[in-house]
Amino acid sequence: MSQENKTPRMNGPEKGDGGPRRGSKFNIYWIYAIIAAVLLFAQFMKFAPETTQTWEQEFRDKMLLQGDVERLDLVKNKDRVRVYIKPDSVYKKFYADKTKQTLSKDKVKGVPLFEFEVNTIDKFQERMADVYKANPGLQEVPTKIFSEGDWFGPVANTVLSLLIIIGAWILLMRKMGGQGGAGGPGGIFSIGKSKATLFDKGAKVNITFADVAGLDEAKVEVMEIVDFLKNPKKYTSLGGKIPKGALLVGPPGTGKTLLAKAMAGEAQVPFFSLSGSDFVEMFVGVGASRVRDLFKQAREKAPCIIFIDEIDAIGRARGRNAIMSNDERENTLNQLLVEMDGFGGDTGIIILAATNRPDVLDTALLRPGRFDRQISIDKPDVKGREAIFKVHLNPIKISETLDLHKLAEQTPGFAGADIANVCNEAALIAARKGKDSVDMLDFQDAIDRVIGGLEKKNKIIAPHEKSIIAYHEAGHAVCGWFLEYAYPLLKVTIVPRGTAALGYAQYTPTEQYLYNTDQLMDQICMTLGGRAAEEIFFGKISTGAANDLQQITRIAYSMVTAYGMNKHVGNVSFYDPSQENTFTKPFSEETGKLIDEEVRDIIETAYKRTLDLLTEKKQEVEILAKELLAKEVLHKSDVETLIGKRPFEEKKILEVEPETKGGETAEGQTTPQS
Repeated sequence: MSQENKTPRMNGPEKGDGGPRRGSKFNIYWIYAIIAAVLLFAQFMKFAPETTQTWEQEFRDKMLLQGDVERLDLVKNKDRVRVYIKPDSVYKKFYADKTKQTLSKDKVKGVPLFEFEVNTIDKFQERMADVYKANPGLQEVPTKIFSEGDWFGPVANTVLSLLIIIGAWILLMRKMGGQGGAGGPGGIFSIGKSKATLFDKGAKVNITFADVAGLDEAKVEVMEIVDFLKNPKKYTSLGGKIPKGALLVGPPGTGKTLLAKAMAGEAQVPFFSLSGSDFVEMFVGVGASRVRDLFKQAREKAPCIIFIDEIDAIGRARGRNAIMSNDERENTLNQLLVEMDGFGGDTGIIILAATNRPDVLDTALLRPGRFDRQISIDKPDVKGREAIFKVHLNPIKISETLDLHKLAEQTPGFAGADIANVCNEAALIAARKGKDSVDMLDFQDAIDRVIGGLEKKNKIIAPHEKSIIAYHEAGHAVCGWFLEYAYPLLKVTIVPRGTAALGYAQYTPTEQYLYNTDQLMDQICMTLGGRAAEEIFFGKISTGAANDLQQITRIAYSMVTAYGMNKHVGNVSFYDPSQENTFTKPFSEETGKLIDEEVRDIIETAYKRTLDLLTEKKQEVEILAKELLAKEVLHKSDVETLIGKRPFEEKKILEVEPETKGGETAEGQTTPQS
């Protein structure tokens, strides 16, 4: 099965692969920033006033009235006044002392001058006119009004604008392409290129079939493809053609992607890996262009493998929902179908695809000549889980007493990713406890952690609520104990876990694929045991059975509408996986009412049966409830001691007995639940 900690990274540039260097990007941005700062500083220094506004008052009250001004230049476009002082003026020394600087010299006449800034030249002229009116004997100073050209300001503004435009363009290119964007290393100009990651013959894939456990049947199927890639003449010489495409179908976490990588590792051929979403882009025609480029590269590298993960992103059935149709996605799918028909079976190009939703794929994609082989990858059975544990426990230091077969039997329904998570959690728990190796109790804690969530040791529960929880769980346990077709009890606890679980009874489901009516009815009765116990012992029910009611309702509706297990509705099935997300019902209102009545009748019949059973076994429920309140956790051996052995012939299960100290059961230890 999947072993994620050994899977090599397949995306993103690695160190030394010729990818972009951070230093180059860093230097370019700093150069832009320094240039912009220099231009802004120069602009500020150029246009900042050389004197303050108070110099206008100094000019009128002293220099002008004392006759020290030789002439004035009014620069209208800059609102600046340039004052030329007479060479013999006594104010020259006053200005130098006050400003701690010397007056600048006129380049033409060598006349001392200084400048100051005003609000507007027009207002300055009005104020000068008022001064002349107030002083009739004052001789008017020769004044020249003009506009002065400035080349630096427009040039600086132009350069700044260009820098902003260039920076925005670079950012746009990096966003739309460049470093890992839509267009790859070539930016916007390569947006139509394939984004597939190529592992060529020199790029070793460190995963083989030895790293894939629990998929024996699937490995047999794909080994033929690997053999064809290694020895194509063996098949073509007899006129045979290897299938062009194989579709890996299975639930999440079962190892579809890992199996494809193992095929590349075994065959040692070029391997193109990408996701279905890599074809999707906001621009029209990009998806189809990437498909064409992908197959062009594949033909150059043949024999090779193309692996498309999550192909349902582009392979959904066309025309099923006209309102939600996506023309660009459908164009991409059409191009993929055309390319798969465009090469012969002897070119050595094998297309693998993975999905967990085969029911939504377009039928044209699944026809013979395209993805004509569907390799089912289901959740592993007990033997498969044991093999998966062996793979994932290789890097973990485990106790010599650890029994892999027991672990496999205690994890029904677990996929490879779940088992990998359990192994990792067990190692972390053992390290947290300061142990030298990982033992069975650590794996029990890890399984409970994966199933139920974190144990809430500090969760405050009122005594009367804790009593209700204890009787609720004892009701489940007793029903499962005395019902023939119920799953064997493994553990019952009132230790809260996760966000909603205040307690639970755990069972070990048997490895079976067919269920009859008696088995399903016993399952419903066992699930209703908690609510029935509350009614018997407290005379009222609580909200604690919310999840139980959801489970039995789903089972009852399946019995009536999917399995034909109701004589009034008949041997019909209204289940259609292709119509899963639609709002239409394939039956009339009268039939719908009949279905509801029959489902309600099934549940009420099971509930009455559960009440009768728990009323008969009332003493056993009370014994288990009181013991739960005292110990919080009861294992199968504890239940046998308290109420006797299960009266029915038990299916073979292996259980981990709790560690005891001083005759008491170790509390807080967890075991698996289906």
